[in-house]
Amino acid sequence: MYRIGIDLGGTNIAAGIVNEEFKIVAKVSVPTRAERPAEEIVADIASLCRDVCAKADIDICEVTSVGIASPGIVSDESGEAIYANNLPFHHLPILPMLREMLPIKEFHIENDANAAAWGEAIAGAAKGAKSSIMITLGTGVGGGVITDGKVLKGFNSAAGELGHIVIQVGGRQCSCGRCGCWEAYSSATGLINTTKEKLEECAKTGRETVMTKLVADAGKVSGRTAFDGMRLGDAAATEVVNEYIEYLASGLASMINIAQPEVLSIGGGISNEGQYLLDLVVPKVLPQIYGRGVVKAPDIRIATLRNDAGIIGAAVLGL
Repeated sequence: MYRIGIDLGGTNIAAGIVNEEFKIVAKVSVPTRAERPAEEIVADIASLCRDVCAKADIDICEVTSVGIASPGIVSDESGEAIYANNLPFHHLPILPMLREMLPIKEFHIENDANAAAWGEAIAGAAKGAKSSIMITLGTGVGGGVITDGKVLKGFNSAAGELGHIVIQVGGRQCSCGRCGCWEAYSSATGLINTTKEKLEECAKTGRETVMTKLVADAGKVSGRTAFDGMRLGDAAATEVVNEYIEYLASGLASMINIAQPEVLSIGGGISNEGQYLLDLVVPKVLPQIYGRGVVKAPDIRIATLRNDAGIIGAAVLGL
C-alpha cells in the first residue's frame, strides 16, 4: 500500500511516495512558479504523481491516496484551496481537478502546518499521543493542533495560526498586519532581526562581539549567528539568545495552557539546535504552565520528520 504526499510551497512542489511504514521511498520536485495560472500548478501536481511512481517503479494504480499540504486556507470537505497569499488560489477546486487527471480514488488536502503536525502525530515525535501540538520555527511561526486524534480546523478551516498570538502589544510589525505577534519574535526571521539590532547596538557603542566575525565569514546574519556566538562565550550573542528564548517560552507556555497536549514538538530551522534548544527553553516554559506542580506537564520534544514532515503529513491525511 502506497500513498503520495505533495508538499506544495511557494518556491517548490515536492512529491513523495510513502509506504506502510511511513517512509519515503521516492521523491521528486519542480519549481512552483507561483506567478502562473492555478490550473498549470495543478497539472504539475498530477505530473509529479506520475513521475514519482515511475521513479519508484510503482504502478500508479497501486497508490491508494494522494494528500496535499498547501499553504493558506483549504477545505478537505469541498476539496478547495480557498486562499493562499503566495499562490493564485481563490476557491480553487483542486481535488476535483486532480480526480479528473489521476486514476486514484482518494484525495485529501490540508494546510501545510497542520499536515506537518499530523505527520508528527502519526509517524514522528508525537506518535502514539492522542493530543499534540507542533510548532515550526522557520521564516514564520507555523503550527498545528491535534486533539482527540483529529486536526483542529475551526468552523472555517482557518484555525491553527499559532504564530499570530500577540505577546508584545504594540511590538514589531508582523506580516499578518498585527503588531507584536509571536511570529515576529520567535521565528527565524524574528531571531535574525533581534541579532541585527544587537549588532547595530554594538557597532554604535563600540562593544566587541564575535558575531561580527561570524557574519563576515558567513556573508549574512542567520538564525545560527547568535547561537554560535553564545557557544563561543560571547556576551552580546548570549543576550540575543536569552531574549529569543524568553519570547519562545512565553508562546510555548500559552500553547500548552490553551490545549494541554501530551506532546509539544518543535520543528523548523531553529529546531536544528536540538537538545541545546530544549535545555534552554524547557526550564523557562515549565514554570509558566497553569497547574504546574499539580498536573502532568506535556513532553516538549524536537520534531523528528524534519524537511519530510510536509510530504509524510500529506500522505497520511485520511488516516
